Amino acid sequence: MTFRQFAFNNVLRNKRIYAAYFLSSLFSVLVFFVYAIFAFHPGLSAVHPAVSKGLHFAEGIIYVFSFIFVLVSMSAFLHSRKKEFGLMVMLGMTNQQLRRMVFLENILIGFLATASGVGLGLVFAKLFLMTAETVLDLKEMLDFYIPWQAVVLTCVAFLFLFIVISFFTVMILKGNKLIDLIKRSSAPKKEPKASAVLSILSFLLLAAGYAIALAVSGAMVVVAMIPVTIIVIIGTYFLFTQLSVFMIHQLKKRKLLFWKKTNLVLFSDLAYRMKDNARAFFFVAIVSTVAFTAIGSLVGFRYMSTTSMVENTPFAMDYVSKYGNDDEEEHIKLIESNLADFPYTKVAVHIKKVSIPSLASEYVPLTGIISESEYNELAKEAGQQDQQLELTDNQTIFLYYQNSTSEATEHVESMDLEVDGKELNQISNQGSNLIRTYDDYLVVDDQFYNDIEATESESYYGFQVKDWKATGEVGEQLLQEMDVAETSGYGEDFRYASLGYDWMELNQALGATLFIGLFIGAVFFVAAGSFLYFRLYADLENEKQKFAAVSKIGLTDKELSKILTTQLALLFFVPIAVAVIHGAVALTALQNMFDFSLFKSSALVLGSFSLIQIVYFIVIRHNYIRKIKSYL
Repeated sequence: MTFRQFAFNNVLRNKRIYAAYFLSSLFSVLVFFVYAIFAFHPGLSAVHPAVSKGLHFAEGIIYVFSFIFVLVSMSAFLHSRKKEFGLMVMLGMTNQQLRRMVFLENILIGFLATASGVGLGLVFAKLFLMTAETVLDLKEMLDFYIPWQAVVLTCVAFLFLFIVISFFTVMILKGNKLIDLIKRSSAPKKEPKASAVLSILSFLLLAAGYAIALAVSGAMVVVAMIPVTIIVIIGTYFLFTQLSVFMIHQLKKRKLLFWKKTNLVLFSDLAYRMKDNARAFFFVAIVSTVAFTAIGSLVGFRYMSTTSMVENTPFAMDYVSKYGNDDEEEHIKLIESNLADFPYTKVAVHIKKVSIPSLASEYVPLTGIISESEYNELAKEAGQQDQQLELTDNQTIFLYYQNSTSEATEHVESMDLEVDGKELNQISNQGSNLIRTYDDYLVVDDQFYNDIEATESESYYGFQVKDWKATGEVGEQLLQEMDVAETSGYGEDFRYASLGYDWMELNQALGATLFIGLFIGAVFFVAAGSFLYFRLYADLENEKQKFAAVSKIGLTDKELSKILTTQLALLFFVPIAVAVIHGAVALTALQNMFDFSLFKSSALVLGSFSLIQIVYFIVIRHNYIRKIKSYL
């Protein structure tokens, strides 16, 4: 057997440990390759140049994170194999041969992970492209193509990464003495200690960070973000290194709890494991928080933007004809013909422009006046019957296009309004301005409206379609036929807008950002779960020996399962629970900044990640307990 065959067989013999490392590396390669496929895809690049740049930027983030992730993972593997390496050295293997063996093992794993990741990416490329079409809400299909640029970039990048990582692992092994290798796993541990002062400080830092994050609102959220983040990170570090151990010691002092059934075994070992894994748990909590917050923010921002657009746009299509527009009749017929396949209703409001001295200004010399009956019909078709008005005796109501301050509202309502020598009596309650012409209006009763003479006139048409999302392509076609800019919808004497088209464009723009952030968050989340897996299995041999000794004094299979399940649940879910709390606070602060409820989207993101983690835990628990019991 050659030395290379020996290294290859070592990988096969340690497939349990290397399986998680291999699968995690494969996942990183796969995600990087998928992003490369999208970044170089000619159809996706044509959607918007910024999408391609964003995908390449995401690749850079994933690549840097993959380097750190693989390096730390390899350190955990080497630590768990110290005794094995010691036996090899004792049997005659030189330190140079040992380092060469580890180097070859890493190169082999890296090559297999890279080849498998690229292979899986090619197999499922079309599925990924179809997913992108849905997320980005693209109009045209993304055709399958041979992504040779993506293949070359991924192979070169990750083979280089694994070679560099292999050199790092050789340096980690350098300088280890035989006695350290042999006794590393069996050396007695000192009882973990925790500082009461640092434990209290951890609680105070987290409480202060949460309080500040939840108290600020508006632009102050951005100002407070950096100091709050620093405070919470420091508090989280002390939470795992000090407060967790301190709380376990306090629980052990409660004799009734400590001596109850199997709690003696559980608490005695839990403090050691929390202390040993404190840094890993801290890393998992912070990385998971980043994933939760990033994806939650992107999902929430998309939900907020699309919801606000729909809420502020009562009709599927709007057409505003200004004074002097000779194409009004032609455009209305064009809209109606394009909507022939859609059940729709049309409502029209005719606006009289008159001069009201108290409201006139240099920039807005004329004020729009609409009749009560046409406004009520508009409110009815918009589904806002509660906004319908009943005006009598020259009463009027002022419709503000945008929400005005209470001072501005009171100022307008205190004015004496007079039209054609007739005085108008304002009422205090404000109706909803459903006319999207970026102007303010006065609603008057029909008799008053008919009696006044207009200096100029405008018309507003609202087209209501139940399935308005299906009118996106129709809206785009109408913009082209009317020869107006798609970004604004403004013509020379008119303005046209389509909610379906605007919604489709917004979804595409925000979908690209969400698509990029989603995969980055997924990489972070998988890495966090993999770290937990590595830490659990790094101590598996010691756990086997420990429970083998405990079982000799009468520990039953049921009690063993209970102890292991409780211990694994605490080690597995405590960092995730901390991350969920951090993420919930961060998303609540985001909600305060925009003054918009993001509870639904936040609950969806945090709930989805929590559900995935529960499934992951069930699988890990089953395999872990099975391996312990098989040893016994």
